[in-house]
Amino acid sequence: MMKPLKILPLIIPSLAIGFASGSFAKDPKAAHTIENNQVFAPWTGPYQGVPAFDKVKLSELKPALEQGMAKNMAEIEAIANNPEAPTFANTLEAYEAAGKDLDRVFTYWTIWSSNMSSPEFREIRSEMSPKISAFYSKITQNKKLFARIKAVYESDAMKNLRPDQQRLLEKTYLGFKRSGAELTGEKAKRYSEINQRLSQLQNQFSNNVLADEEGYVTFFSKDQSAGLPESYLSAAASSAKAKGKEGQYAVSNTRSSMSPFLTYADNRELRKQVWTNYYSRGDNGGEHDNNAIIAEILKLRHERVGLLGYKDYASWQLESRMAGKPENAMKLMEAVWPAAIARVDEEIADMLEIAKADGVKNIEPWDYRYYAEKVRKAKYDLNSDEVKQYLQLGKLRDAMFYVADRLFNFKFTAVAEGTVPVFHPDVKVWEVTDKTTGKHIGLWYLDPFARKGKRSGAWAVSYRSHTDFQGKTNVLSSNNSNFVKGEPGQPVLISWDDAETYFHEFGHALHALSSNVAYPSQNRGVRDYTEFQSQLLEHWLSTDEVIDKYLRHYKTGEPMPAELIAKIKKAASFNEGFGTTEYLASALIDMKLHSVDPSNIDPDKFERETLAKMNMPSAIVMRHRTPHFSHIFSSEGYAASYYGYLWAEVLTADAAEAFANAPGGFYDKAMAKKLVDHLFSVRDAVPPAEAYVKFRGREANIEALMRLRNFPIPKNN
Repeated sequence: MMKPLKILPLIIPSLAIGFASGSFAKDPKAAHTIENNQVFAPWTGPYQGVPAFDKVKLSELKPALEQGMAKNMAEIEAIANNPEAPTFANTLEAYEAAGKDLDRVFTYWTIWSSNMSSPEFREIRSEMSPKISAFYSKITQNKKLFARIKAVYESDAMKNLRPDQQRLLEKTYLGFKRSGAELTGEKAKRYSEINQRLSQLQNQFSNNVLADEEGYVTFFSKDQSAGLPESYLSAAASSAKAKGKEGQYAVSNTRSSMSPFLTYADNRELRKQVWTNYYSRGDNGGEHDNNAIIAEILKLRHERVGLLGYKDYASWQLESRMAGKPENAMKLMEAVWPAAIARVDEEIADMLEIAKADGVKNIEPWDYRYYAEKVRKAKYDLNSDEVKQYLQLGKLRDAMFYVADRLFNFKFTAVAEGTVPVFHPDVKVWEVTDKTTGKHIGLWYLDPFARKGKRSGAWAVSYRSHTDFQGKTNVLSSNNSNFVKGEPGQPVLISWDDAETYFHEFGHALHALSSNVAYPSQNRGVRDYTEFQSQLLEHWLSTDEVIDKYLRHYKTGEPMPAELIAKIKKAASFNEGFGTTEYLASALIDMKLHSVDPSNIDPDKFERETLAKMNMPSAIVMRHRTPHFSHIFSSEGYAASYYGYLWAEVLTADAAEAFANAPGGFYDKAMAKKLVDHLFSVRDAVPPAEAYVKFRGREANIEALMRLRNFPIPKNN
């Protein structure tokens, strides 16, 4: 989850809030409350100041939000009413400098929302989300402010600015236009009302998914555990004990718990139950059902962009993406889709050869992972559980540090406990410095384990980003995962897929830590480009250096055998039909949902009928079914943009080939320098397409991606 964007505030309305004409600023009680409020207070302590996670109280959040918005609005009004002629400095740079106090408040909001959610916080979020939305609508609809931005944008001074300043000015100007800055009268009022209602609905959507994740846990006994590896059972026993079911085993309703269970459990009925619990989140009827919420969200998004003159939401959203328009994104997805579902047919045929011995005539969705694993063993003599013995969470973290050292010249040094406050005992902190000069760069926080109140999945967020237009700031970056914690003292073993995700999210952190931009807004990138850097880092997991140094057996300490390494690399594109199809189904449904008139839409029916028209294999389900598709319905960051992972992967595959073909391979020094200079440090200060060409010397094409997945290359590419 990200802090609200200054340029496009409405795309994260779950973090957006509004207020009634600044009335809280005049409330003496509110003013008194804020005096010793740690949520609002400037950060103190080492490393240019750090969040006071050890001092803040949830009761302080609401008054801090109110005060932060009041102060930010006063800053905005000062810019808008400046009697001096508008310039880049007194308008754009002043706007970039505004809102620092509110940014700090949102750091805590993000932690409570994503890592430490509670019923008490959810009440505050439900109350404040629409207020945040109205607050940001008031900024984007500030006619005086927009007039000043427009004046600078249209002035002769524009061409005398640095390229990064020109980009900032253009994106800010267009961002305001796309957020309703030119609307007036009833249209402006309605636009704001829609944003407030959307923030409520998206907040409720998120709460409902979390409720179903917490409310549906599968418990099983020892006699039902056949097939499950000891490492999984140990963690499942620990989880059950924490839930008051000592002596049993628990499958939490999260992907990191569900996926290995479906891969190894022999009990087919239990697999079906676990699968059903996970893929029915938000679709169980009753108070936590999301279908009516989805329908209303789609209608409101469509109405809102209609006020701006766009034919549909997807057209509005992609206008500011690399893809440019929905047709370009659809062309890419539709080029890959036939190869993906054709591969699924091949995978199912292989599975049925094995499944028939169990009396299974049809591969159901809860069978796919299970029989895929058996095919993996049969075809490649590769046992995923054997691979896990070499994938220790702590060793993988050290491997990521090694890659950061070799490519970025970063050194990670553990910070002594108690030096930097953390919001949970599981969280650890490292200082990041330049290995050569010793120069301090920032801090890296790691919160690796699942727990009650923490949303599922894995993500990265920055508490503070690099800027230098008002003096340099360091970076406070965080990675968050949901690995299942084992018994005390026992290493946590994870799958190869989870290890790739671990590297992926660390790629986001390295992107943040590498920043060398001047302005805060330029640390936020284009959605279908921001996944590129993180996807690229996944490729270093399978490099010889990482395997030799860090993939060690958790009991013996022996390195991974050469024959096992060979099997892993030989099977690199195994089950790619499943992975590509489950992802692409979600991406295509997302785009189609946001490209139609949603007036009478029934989300469940739309999903079912659209997948049928696409010839979706019955043995696979969307990676994120519509009722729990948080990427697109708990906020707007990925709405009509989930295709972005594939768009970014075209760049990723092409860039990975560049490293593979370099003289020094994936650790080639010249390539690493180009990587940092052109793909990581510039963030959004350079247009993505331009940055990639500077790195690669040409544009990317789909061929490397198809080779990577062992798919046939489309003839008309």
